Amino acid sequence: MRPDALSAPRGFTLDTVLKRDIFSTIERGTWHDGQGRAFPAVRRRYDDVKWWVKPLARHFARREARALRRAEGSGHTVPVYALEEGALVRGFVDGIPLQIARPYGDAAFFRSARQGLREVHRRRIAHNDLAKPQNWLYAADGRAVLMDFQLAFCFERRSKIFRIAAYEDIRHLLKQKRSFCPEALTPIEKRILARKSLFNRIWMSTGKKVYNFVTRRLLNYHDTEGRGPRAMEQGPAIATVLAAHPGVSAVHIADFPTAGHSFGLYAFVEAAGVEEAALRERLTAELPGILPPEHIQTVAALPRDASGEPRDDLLRLVALNQLDQLDQLPRTPEQQVALDAIIRERRNLSDRVRRGI
Repeated sequence: MRPDALSAPRGFTLDTVLKRDIFSTIERGTWHDGQGRAFPAVRRRYDDVKWWVKPLARHFARREARALRRAEGSGHTVPVYALEEGALVRGFVDGIPLQIARPYGDAAFFRSARQGLREVHRRRIAHNDLAKPQNWLYAADGRAVLMDFQLAFCFERRSKIFRIAAYEDIRHLLKQKRSFCPEALTPIEKRILARKSLFNRIWMSTGKKVYNFVTRRLLNYHDTEGRGPRAMEQGPAIATVLAAHPGVSAVHIADFPTAGHSFGLYAFVEAAGVEEAALRERLTAELPGILPPEHIQTVAALPRDASGEPRDDLLRLVALNQLDQLDQLPRTPEQQVALDAIIRERRNLSDRVRRGI
């Protein structure tokens, strides 16, 4: 319990802005229950979104709260602390999204994921959005936690529609398992992967196209897998310019939350004898309309995977300065040597953006 917990009134105290998109702002902080107890929490705020988006954002928040309340006690979801006008406050789990954790060969994690999904389905909840790896959290204790229930359906009975939706949940879990632990797939699981439901085939050929048109073309919303829009929209152009500089062999762009509900960019530049000032001058000259990265770190070597690609999972945690979570990620001795050198000279020394509300 925090020292000020006894005196804190009921409410949420902000520590860090995690993400922001057209539908909401995701914040990490502490929930005070008004009875002297404090809990790590995440708040999804939609009070400051566009007026024409707010009804949909409100609907998503209420939908998520209903599903999480029904799933409480499953051991693989988080509790709801408050649902207020403009915000949903839920529990926080110390863990890493699947696209960063990349649990290759970790059959135990996928057994946990299957058990978690079974518990959710036992409560007649269909998640409906498990194709996204960021909706699976690899918790610090190794278990799987299901996240983001905004699109979940709660059924009153185990109807045929529920069974179809649950089948698709299982199939999407197995797609994640196929990506990271294919050797553990059973013959039955392989058959499930090969057989989409009729509803899914109809959705992909009709409704999915409408959904993409509305979200991407009309609302300009894109699934960024946990990255801020600046990294997705400006990062590639910045990386291209930096990579063309003499002496630069590779560039990797990550982002991190900053004050004011925004995100900064962190450029890891693998280079020999190149000064940061020269890289910034090049960016200013070739990309005058784009703000340069807040941090540019030149390194002797980037940690790379077996295919030679930079380890995005390791570098993203360095950019966020979440070094404690690095222990959850495997790496080779060579990767560790490169990582240690980067950590010693890292530019972002804070992973907390404080603002009183």
